[in-house]
Amino acid sequence: MSTKDLSVTAKLINGGVAGLVGVTCVFPIDLAKTRLQNQHGKDIYKGMIDCLMKTARADGFLGMYRGAAVNLTLVTPEKAIKLAANDFFRQLLMEDGMQRNLKMEMLAGCGAGICQVVVTCPMEMLKIQLQDAGRLAAHRQGSASAPSSSRSYSTGSASTHKRPSATLIAWELLRTQGLAGLYKGLGATLLRDIPFSIIYFPLFANLNNLGFNESTGKASFAHSFMSGCVAGSVAAVTVTPLDVLKTRIQTLKKGLGEDSYSGITDCARKLWIQEGPSALMKGAGCRALVIAPLFGIAQGVYFIGIGERILKCFE
Repeated sequence: MSTKDLSVTAKLINGGVAGLVGVTCVFPIDLAKTRLQNQHGKDIYKGMIDCLMKTARADGFLGMYRGAAVNLTLVTPEKAIKLAANDFFRQLLMEDGMQRNLKMEMLAGCGAGICQVVVTCPMEMLKIQLQDAGRLAAHRQGSASAPSSSRSYSTGSASTHKRPSATLIAWELLRTQGLAGLYKGLGATLLRDIPFSIIYFPLFANLNNLGFNESTGKASFAHSFMSGCVAGSVAAVTVTPLDVLKTRIQTLKKGLGEDSYSGITDCARKLWIQEGPSALMKGAGCRALVIAPLFGIAQGVYFIGIGERILKCFE
């Protein structure tokens, strides 16, 4: 195996390991974020802690990991593509890949954001349906027992209360809408992920460079971790309005009286008029708490070089 092939494989392993560890740590907070972003007003959940407590009471500890299987399956290719693509574009655009050039760093981040949506969009599409199922169940219990107009992904008389599965949802979408069904909200996903990557990667690279150690040729684990956390938090909070729009658009099943949206503009307009501008920042705190450690762990693993260490064992 050539050094170049080894480097690419190591990057993919690093991205995969980082994604698996990160998602396992922060998934319950991500579930709370999705439910808070989807609820109209504060009828069901008053905040992140309230959401997690009610979820644990209703579904047990594992209920907070509903939809995690989808993420754990697809986060490896997603994170691997994101980190490897950013490195690839940095090398392509900036000679040795280390030269500080903000415009080129932002362009490399943009390229990474575009590449990752191939996996991110269907992953989030399936994850959101599973995460939001508990909120819809609570919404039904709190409402009058009027029939819901939303479509169910299961059959039979008890279908309204049957928990959906990622396989069932994916099959139903492919059967009725084709591949486009899994990529619903692609525009909104790009609108969120491209600005996120444009902010995150240059900010991380510059923060991480402050801790560069000449003797080791890289920053320490602690510095890389903190740089990833800070850059992730800033980027996450900045693009929260776009994440809210994406979540609303990709949610297929609605509660009684909740709106459906024909696109990004329609969603933003209805959200602004009916719930006010503050609704565009729903789940911002949760999102920062999810993204900060997720990318802190990712960059820490990446800079420790776990992939390189694993590959050495097979030499």
